[in-house]
Amino acid sequence: MNCVDKATLVLGLVLLAGHANAVEVTVKNDSLTNLGSAVIVTGFVPSEKAAAWLTTPCTGNIRAVQIFWRSQNGIAANAIEQSVEISRAGTFPAPGVVHTSVFGPVLSDGVLNEYRFTDENNTIPINVPVTAGETFIVSFEFANAPPDGVGPSLARDTDGITAGRNGLLALLGANYLWFNAATLGVTGDWIIRAVVDCPVVASNVDVSVTQSAIPSAYTAGGALSYQINVSNAGPVASNGTSVVDIFPGALSGVTWTCTASGGATCPGTGSGNIATQVNLPAGGGVLFSASGTIAAGTTGILSNTATVVVPNTVTDTNPNNNSNTLNISPDSGLLFGNGFENPPG
Repeated sequence: MNCVDKATLVLGLVLLAGHANAVEVTVKNDSLTNLGSAVIVTGFVPSEKAAAWLTTPCTGNIRAVQIFWRSQNGIAANAIEQSVEISRAGTFPAPGVVHTSVFGPVLSDGVLNEYRFTDENNTIPINVPVTAGETFIVSFEFANAPPDGVGPSLARDTDGITAGRNGLLALLGANYLWFNAATLGVTGDWIIRAVVDCPVVASNVDVSVTQSAIPSAYTAGGALSYQINVSNAGPVASNGTSVVDIFPGALSGVTWTCTASGGATCPGTGSGNIATQVNLPAGGGVLFSASGTIAAGTTGILSNTATVVVPNTVTDTNPNNNSNTLNISPDSGLLFGNGFENPPG
């Protein structure tokens, strides 16, 4: 192995075969983006390999592998190489046990070639189970020696090599040995990737609001308190939930406190109307206690509406309980408070 870097090229990153859907995550070390820069690496001989050590962000299944293949002019004929392998982690830089192989991959020049099947008839899909945080290896094996300097061959990125993430199986003398690619002069990450099918994470919540008043009937000129309870029945957290309560105009001097339970968080105190955000884990809740004074001469029904709005990262399965209106009547018992019902004898 005698690695030779071709001059940096500006590349249009085109994906050949396959399209990721909403639950598929591309796992990579390299930083290449569309119209970004990469370097062609030549100097390989048949049966040598380049390997990317990758870590899955989720528990799911590897569904595809991707290899960027490029020549200097970008118009080379298709190449048929030896294989692409998915292996379990061993001890860097040597991969562990091979789980799945794609034999005889056909590579088109200037594109990110994607492989979703292990056979040329596209009947055996790649399906490698992985666990969140697990490291696995995708390695590419050459069948042909790429022309020095011009390729087509593998490419690397241009912003440095990630430690412990790039391996190289090189022929030294009569033996093939695994090396850290950096020790053999490779100065960027291989553009070798995998596509992991991550399950859709549940995003449903059931956030609700209820309220009560003390006293349950008001007295003009007297004190009135509202107890506003916000809770989340889950199954996932609803962080950044907005709580809004515009109190009746007849209620003045309002101050409030918030008490959290079940791992929830909220502002401790405030004054005036409530317009704030709270964090609600599944099973968590907050209680706002708001107190003020009813204006003298107030009559009729006092109506108060408390509303919660969940963030757009979750879906509320029961939006009907996101708003609650409480109507309070004046205390009718005061009509007889002067004792006229029991005149002196």
